Amino acid sequence: MSLSSFPYQLYLVISEADCAGKNFLTVAEQAILGGVDIIQLREKNDSTAVFLQKAQQLLEITEKYNIPLIINDNIEVAEKVNAAGIHVGNSDTAPTYLRQQPLIKDKIIGYSIEHLIQLDNEETSFSDYLGISPVFKTNTKTDTIIEWGLEGISEIRQRTRKPLVAIGNVHRENARIIINAGADCLAVVSAICSANDPQKAAYELKNEILK
Repeated sequence: MSLSSFPYQLYLVISEADCAGKNFLTVAEQAILGGVDIIQLREKNDSTAVFLQKAQQLLEITEKYNIPLIINDNIEVAEKVNAAGIHVGNSDTAPTYLRQQPLIKDKIIGYSIEHLIQLDNEETSFSDYLGISPVFKTNTKTDTIIEWGLEGISEIRQRTRKPLVAIGNVHRENARIIINAGADCLAVVSAICSANDPQKAAYELKNEILK
């Protein structure tokens, strides 16, 4: 996937738990109204049945606004809701395997980069965008290995033409410098999910990206 075919700039990664007691569907809709243009549902601790139910509910909102819904590493859920795509990490289902699945092979496939060596493997070549995870350490995702920093983004940018989605302690104050370092899209969790006003938070982030 070329940069021109990945037009997304503000990527919300959402789970019910990350919304700190607020209705995650309300948060998602407010975030879309504020400028989020792609959403990933990540429910690592839910059963497939519960994950599927949440995905079906969220899909009603994303379809209303024509926003792609990405499912985090659950092929069954992604297939059953006919999601726009699936995102996998370094230790999740491999993109090469996903490209062989009839209901997934033509969808958006995102792949998290946690080691530079991944840029040279076959999995990267089969993905549509690369999640640079994390840019900065975050409490939202604690099972990561490296903190890329701005230098890491710049180095990855020099080594690939794949769209880069930066995630990990991304917020309004550092959004512009992350884009300047080479990211094409910013993915956020807490900066929107934990905000008192998710719509305003999304709007302010999008404005930073568009500067």
